[in-house]
Amino acid sequence: MTRCHADPVEVVRRDDEPRQFLWRGRLYVVCTVLDRWVESVPWWRGSAVTALHSGAAGARGAGIPGGLGLADDREVWRVEAAAGRIGRRGVFDLTLLPDDGRWLLTRVHD
Repeated sequence: MTRCHADPVEVVRRDDEPRQFLWRGRLYVVCTVLDRWVESVPWWRGSAVTALHSGAAGARGAGIPGGLGLADDREVWRVEAAAGRIGRRGVFDLTLLPDDGRWLLTRVHD
């Protein structure tokens, strides 16, 4: 079973990979990076549409063919991690938001 979240987490990276993260006040140590991929944000939720609706300057042409909306692509890391050094292991998806560099814990796999 998978539980979806959108919880902010603090991630420490080493060699460009997540090594540990802080979620709900608890430190998780990454044991293994299982996978990494890029997810595209649906066009109707992308930054170009948001900017057009908010009237932001410079929105014209942003994120549409030619720009390809690459700024809206999110990096997702699936990791196996344990709370502390001896905690039970779990599988977590950590998502890096491209607009501001924030990280979210987006899925917990049972």
